[in-house]
Amino acid sequence: MRQLLLLVLLCTGCLAVHAALQSTEGELTLLASRKPVPEVIANPNTKPRLRALLRQIDQVKRFGEENGLTATDNYQDYVQLHRGAVVYVVSACEPLRFVSKTWSFPIAGDFPYLGWFDLQSAQDYARDLKRDGWDIDLRGASAYSTLGWFHDPVLSSMIAPGPAALGDLVDVVLHESVHATLHLDGQALFNESLASFVADGLTERYLQRSPRARAAWEEQQRRGEAASKELHQAYIELQQLYDSKRSDPDKRARKAAVLESLQQRLRMRAITNATLVQHHTYSSGGQGFTRVLEACRNDYRCFFARLRTLTPRSFARPHQEDLDAVLLPLAR
Repeated sequence: MRQLLLLVLLCTGCLAVHAALQSTEGELTLLASRKPVPEVIANPNTKPRLRALLRQIDQVKRFGEENGLTATDNYQDYVQLHRGAVVYVVSACEPLRFVSKTWSFPIAGDFPYLGWFDLQSAQDYARDLKRDGWDIDLRGASAYSTLGWFHDPVLSSMIAPGPAALGDLVDVVLHESVHATLHLDGQALFNESLASFVADGLTERYLQRSPRARAAWEEQQRRGEAASKELHQAYIELQQLYDSKRSDPDKRARKAAVLESLQQRLRMRAITNATLVQHHTYSSGGQGFTRVLEACRNDYRCFFARLRTLTPRSFARPHQEDLDAVLLPLAR
């Protein structure tokens, strides 16, 4: 709590203070609501499905440690939320360039998104950004990492419905554990892409002991990859459009047509530049990470040892997109 309060004092501007205050309040509310996982498991009122999933947590953490993830005191407690998301993430992007708005916080660093515990506050802020001319994206997140400031709990939002629940839970725990293992200030794209890459790979390995759960999770992954390809293709097409010499009105008209078609194919309600750039943030660097892991003969301990040689100075600019330029030399 002391670090979050210090964040309030150091931030400049009403938005930063408000964001830090609501983050502090939201985090303290979670801390007050948590219960030890063993207590939840032992409670006769706990549903068998939840009990079975919670029993996996310690095994997942040990599995992560065996594969090079840093041991933490996270996920020892459980919090029952009364909503489907724990935080609501607002991101913004220029309308005719894939240039994200960033928010800077002393201690925490720079981020191309802002998280809110309160949905109404997130919606109000997103509305203000849209009025200022930004493309905005607002989405709920089932989990987040405090990067060691607090002991992160298991959240009810991390327990998905359906047969892929175990895979989803394992993936989330490992994803957030990667953030606790390696985090580079000012490189959100690297951090999120790394967490997604490692969590997906290790989840597949972990689920080898549960064939039915693995089949359900892999089917879900296949559907997600199909949508991901569509989003990536739209990103490339619009990037070429924005770099062209066409007039701004022509660019806006073509952009609208591309996004409307994409929304219909994916059955998504709203896709903007901010949506595409956030997807790009979480899915970049696949080739580079794969090459480094292959050079380590699929040993994640070796993989992290190589990545730990990177520093913020290894990157040409903050939130660098071309991760292969940084990663491929590590594979040699």
